[in-house]
Amino acid sequence: MEQFDRISIEEISKKDMLMIIKALEYTGENTKIASFINLKDSIVKQLSELADTTEEEFLLYLQK
Repeated sequence: MEQFDRISIEEISKKDMLMIIKALEYTGENTKIASFINLKDSIVKQLSELADTTEEEFLLYLQK
């Protein structure tokens, strides 16, 4: 098996990315495990920076 440290997300649809973000948020809120919320926040922050927009605007974009 080939090993890798990073995974590219360029082929993930907007719908699937929103589902991943919502799943991390839901799981974090319902299990009280901060790692899920931290991961969600990190993903949203990095993607919004790549898109040169705010986190709120990026989430709205995914919902369209």
